[in-house]
Amino acid sequence: MIHPAIIKKQRLLMVIFTALILLTMVISLGTGYSSVSFDRILPAFLGQGTFKEEFVLFSIRLPRIIITLLAGMALALSGAILQGITRNDLADPGIIGINAGAGVAVAVFFLFFPIEAGTFVYFLPLAAFIGAFITASLIYIFSYQRKVGIQPTRLVLVGVGFSMALSGAMIVLISSAERQKVDFIAKWLAGNIWGTDWPFIVAILPWLIILIPFTLYKANRLNILGLSEPVSIGVGIAIEKERIVLLVTAVALAASAVSVTGGIAFIGLMAPHLAKSLIGPRNQLFLPLALLIGGWLLLLADTIGRNVLEPDGVPAGIMAALIGAPYFIYLLVKKV
Repeated sequence: MIHPAIIKKQRLLMVIFTALILLTMVISLGTGYSSVSFDRILPAFLGQGTFKEEFVLFSIRLPRIIITLLAGMALALSGAILQGITRNDLADPGIIGINAGAGVAVAVFFLFFPIEAGTFVYFLPLAAFIGAFITASLIYIFSYQRKVGIQPTRLVLVGVGFSMALSGAMIVLISSAERQKVDFIAKWLAGNIWGTDWPFIVAILPWLIILIPFTLYKANRLNILGLSEPVSIGVGIAIEKERIVLLVTAVALAASAVSVTGGIAFIGLMAPHLAKSLIGPRNQLFLPLALLIGGWLLLLADTIGRNVLEPDGVPAGIMAALIGAPYFIYLLVKKV
């Protein structure tokens, strides 16, 4: 039984972060290299804008905002799942190598599988998922010990090792690629939001429509997996089965996000932690809040990055890292 006061607090926090998202969206719509006056945004949405205003808003800004928001939500939920199933507060798809695995798969797909531009975008999440799933499986195998199961510190170290190895593989791929394709991969590595058109939204939306409700449905399982293994077994949970199902879910969420946003880390680390600090560790309460915080953080990072340096700006992945790296160090010191 959840206390009504806590539910009321959660709803209030969700309203606050929804308002922050809407405010950041308005700022993002109006600012940038081709700015649109804030008092012209509403008329443009009502069909009373000029051709330039409608083009900038509907063809450039709005799809980028939606992609960024969805990707931030997916990364936040992926991080929350990983932290839950490993009982490791430092777990994040970017830190432990899952994003790197997705990136190598996207690079291989982009370089060696010539597919028509119209269908290329729809295969990207699948290619990223395959790479991320293989990477996550190897990390899980190398981190698992029969007598003690998954060791949190060991998982992070193995994940960092895989991330470094995959970064080396990416360099090898880049060295053998054409200049134009190298530019694309370099932007991907920096976390530059590149999937900024409506087809990219259509490509990742089915993944999120299925995976987000499924994760929320599994919230109680995540609560139990966060307890000790004897307690989890005692309440009748098939631990390894649940872990594998949730791991695949986390991998799919991360892969669908980074396939269109590039290599973005730390969102999956920060959003769950901030949500837990605000509302507590119960997954039914903090997962919906983490969704909103993750979407807002990535949208904020992209909005700031676009306006720091014109015309290209600073990639959202770098902005997220500037915020997230000190936070990661703080958590690491706190854990030790």
